Amino acid sequence: MKSPYAGLRFAAVAAAFLMVAACSSTDAATDGSSSSSSSTITPGTQADLTTNVVDRVFFDTDKTALMDEGKATLTRQAAWMKLYPSLTFAVEGHADERGTREYNLALGGRRATAAKDFLVSLGVDGSRLNTVSYGKERPVCLESSDDCWAQNRRAVTVVAEGAGS
Repeated sequence: MKSPYAGLRFAAVAAAFLMVAACSSTDAATDGSSSSSSSTITPGTQADLTTNVVDRVFFDTDKTALMDEGKATLTRQAAWMKLYPSLTFAVEGHADERGTREYNLALGGRRATAAKDFLVSLGVDGSRLNTVSYGKERPVCLESSDDCWAQNRRAVTVVAEGAGS
């Protein structure tokens, strides 16, 4: 006569087997023997810059002066750019929604120039860097709040279209 717990015992053994198998595949993924998501990023691409370096710096309200954190980010960007001397970049300036369109276009332009000038001061060839201002036209956050506005006050470094291989 079969035990009423035979099916339950089989399920428990199967579950234990699956857990061990899952653990061993996780271990294989972390020991470098299989690819992880970061290894799928092609070096010298926008994804590489965004993921491994950080592609943006932020500004205080109505300001164009780089903060210490922004300078640190741009220093990492400059080092990364030097690894890929054939690449060119656009430095995009942005502003939050407050202020007129014209004012914010000018403010975004000054922010992009501030970031470019800092990169050049670190040895990046200025001919590799173009600036563009989007003012308040390309927000990353659409809420009318201090936290959201802070995300929109930025300069973003973009690998130029068609650059590199």
